[in-house]
Amino acid sequence: MKSKEREKLEEELKSLLKDKGLKTTRQRLIVLRVLAENRGKHLTAEEIYRETCGTLPGIGLATVYRTIQLLTQLELVDRINLDDGFVRYEIGDIEEKSEGHHRHHHLICINCGKIMPFEHDLLENLEQNVTDTTGFVIRDHEVKFYGYCAKCAKKLKLK
Repeated sequence: MKSKEREKLEEELKSLLKDKGLKTTRQRLIVLRVLAENRGKHLTAEEIYRETCGTLPGIGLATVYRTIQLLTQLELVDRINLDDGFVRYEIGDIEEKSEGHHRHHHLICINCGKIMPFEHDLLENLEQNVTDTTGFVIRDHEVKFYGYCAKCAKKLKLK
């Protein structure tokens, strides 16, 4: 990432923290930056920790866990379970985080394990229907589709 891009990202992340009423600490900024620079990679806490050590060598794993937990509670970071035995984390579009949009969905290949994001939110009408009929106000949802990626489907002659 170029230095101008990194500076712009830092300012957006600082603004994000400020909007949530949080102090801008180096640890919070680094965790958010690691997630922002690794969009789509669905990092574990340990992977985030390894990435942060290069920038802030004195940071501890417990600090990374506490920071992730706080950022997740404030809906700045999404916690995802992809049924592989690990809890993973990702940051969505920064603009969307401030507006409270839903996270994206995941397509998981059961052959090669590839994980692909699916950006279209097709459940808005269903959510509104649930709210209208039950009064239950939905804040978020998570959808995972299991199947075969295009490469595996072709190799297995499923198309």
